[in-house]
Amino acid sequence: MILELNGEEILRADPHIGLLHRGTEKLIEYKTYIQALPYFDRLDYVSMMTNELCYSLAVEKLLNIQAPERAQWIRTLFGEITRILNHLMAVLTHVMDVGGLTPFLWGFEEREKLMEFYERVSGARLHAAYVRPGGVAFDLPHGLLEDIFKWSTQFGSRIDEIEEVVTGNRIWKERTIGIGVVTAKEALDYSFSGVMVRGSGIPWDLRKVAPYDKYAEVEFDIPVGKNGDCYDRYLCRVQEMRESLRIINQCLNKMPTGVVKVDDHKLVPPPRAMMKESMESLIHHFKVGIFFSLIFSEGYSVPPGETYSAIEAPKGEMAVYLVSDGTNRPYRCSIRAPGFAHLAGSDFMMRHHMLADAVAIIGTMDLVFGALGFTNVLGHVRPPRMSMPNEGWMEHNIRVLISADPVCIETRKRITCL
Repeated sequence: MILELNGEEILRADPHIGLLHRGTEKLIEYKTYIQALPYFDRLDYVSMMTNELCYSLAVEKLLNIQAPERAQWIRTLFGEITRILNHLMAVLTHVMDVGGLTPFLWGFEEREKLMEFYERVSGARLHAAYVRPGGVAFDLPHGLLEDIFKWSTQFGSRIDEIEEVVTGNRIWKERTIGIGVVTAKEALDYSFSGVMVRGSGIPWDLRKVAPYDKYAEVEFDIPVGKNGDCYDRYLCRVQEMRESLRIINQCLNKMPTGVVKVDDHKLVPPPRAMMKESMESLIHHFKVGIFFSLIFSEGYSVPPGETYSAIEAPKGEMAVYLVSDGTNRPYRCSIRAPGFAHLAGSDFMMRHHMLADAVAIIGTMDLVFGALGFTNVLGHVRPPRMSMPNEGWMEHNIRVLISADPVCIETRKRITCL
């Protein structure tokens, strides 16, 4: 970040990115659809399973398949666990950046419990590779849902403890109120999403506007700010953790029984237990183990086409534009990371603030620079000699939601849940 200063007043901010650019989009073009999945864990390494979900939904659209009911509920459950993981990191590191260390230590104790849930379900604490096209990698281990419920019963009080120390703190309020103000017009002009747009009073949430998986079957509110400053965005993230807790409890209550992978052995290998019951499954597993079946060595071929998949990731709108030319590898995979647009607005957000305020403004953006090395403009990437429909493309018009008449529920003096 290059700052032009007049004493300690910021006149201009020039963010420079690309220092963590690893050519992920190009690497994906040389991998099969299965092998490309773990790259998404490594983009925003605080919101791992939501990244996997965005890519998996895109592949499922091209394959014209849908994950089973239980898998969709598991995805929704861990999507909200991931949202809490992200918001704990965002809020507590933001507080720590301006001098408050105690809430950071409290919150990381809770994050550790959530990371254990990650590890129990996938075997990994960070790079899970759990959400996959066609469902999830494994069913939930015995006792996990009960442990998540026990955790959910006490997490609300932990949020209360953090708020008791932070929300009314005089120093915190002086460092965030009126700092980094973003108007509704500026948020739209810069293509902000997530908390960065909701903190400015715009109730835009893809879980409500374009529901995916089981979000249409759960009840939750959208926290919306009034002043668009760092303090409002902090309040929105805290309230979103409470709303995620509501969704988690609904997922626990509505979790059905059944399979967790699509029933298509050309895309997903059959369970090993089926070897004792089905000759076809035995043959299939023999090919997998001995001759490296096409599913794992060469991957499955995806019909020609293009699609655009967008989800409400913890940091904002995460999107994947995926193009298939009919082979087992993506022709093009363009990734939209929400932080790219947010960092682009750092110039007007920091202008005429003090140098010390730059720390608070960067913290409120909730950036992970591993996900910022991609262009957000989806250019002409259509393969040659192909004629593909454009039905997968989704153009979001944020003003459609503004013209609606949502129900307002007052929860704070400065934020509203819609």
